[in-house]
Amino acid sequence: MWQIQEAAILLVDDNPALLALLRENLAGAGYRNLTTAATCAEARAAFAAATPDFMVLDVNLPDGDGFSLFRELHAKADIPALFLSARDEDSDRLFGLGLGADDYLTKPFLTQELLLRIQLILRRAYRGKLQQTETATLNLGPCKVDLAAATVTGPGGVTPLTATERTLLHKLAENRGRIVTFDALCEAVWGDGYSGYENTLNVHIRHLREKVEPEPSKPRYLLTVRGLGYRLAASGEGAK
Repeated sequence: MWQIQEAAILLVDDNPALLALLRENLAGAGYRNLTTAATCAEARAAFAAATPDFMVLDVNLPDGDGFSLFRELHAKADIPALFLSARDEDSDRLFGLGLGADDYLTKPFLTQELLLRIQLILRRAYRGKLQQTETATLNLGPCKVDLAAATVTGPGGVTPLTATERTLLHKLAENRGRIVTFDALCEAVWGDGYSGYENTLNVHIRHLREKVEPEPSKPRYLLTVRGLGYRLAASGEGAK
C-alpha cells in the first residue's frame, strides 16, 4: 500500500545545517526515502541515479541557481517541486511558480508549514496513486484484508468488514507503523462533533481484532498505545 511518506524526495540546499534540519524533520514526519545535495552538480547526479517523486530546491546555489536547475531537471521528468529561498521578492516567487514549480516558501519558515505544504503537494500530485492503494491487499499475519471489497480472508474463511471497521483499518493502514490518535480515528469515522465516541471506538476496535488477530486478547497487529490511540504494526513487526 503506497503512502506519501514513501515518496522519494530530493533536498537541495547549500547550507549544511539547514539541509540536515530538513532531513531530520522530514524523517521525523515519516518520510523514508530522502536524498540530499548541496550543489547543482550533486543534484544532477542524484537525479540521474534515481528520479525522485518530489524536489525541494534552494534558489541560490554555489554552482548555479535553483531556477535553472529546476528547468533542466523538470524537462527530464515532470515531477512536483517546491522552491525554498531567502529571496522573498514577488518577482522571484512568481518567476519560480511560472516555471512550473508547485510552491515557493521563503526563509525563515515554520517547519510545520513546510511539512504541510509538502504533504498537500504530494497528495495532489499523486492522488491517483493514493486512491489505487485502496484496492491493495493488507497482509496481517495469516489474514489478508481487501480494503476495496471490505473483507478479511483468514484460516477460517472470508469475513466481511463493516463500513466502520473498514474506515478504521484504512486510516490505520495509511499511517502504518505510526500512532493514530483516538481523536483522528473518531474524526475519520464520525467527522466533526465526535466528542464522547471514544468508548464506541474501543468497541469497534475489539470487534476488528476478532477478525484480524490470531489471538484478539493478545493483539500483534492492531496495537493499543496507552493514553494516545492505536497503531497498526509495521510490515513484519507482528510476525512470530
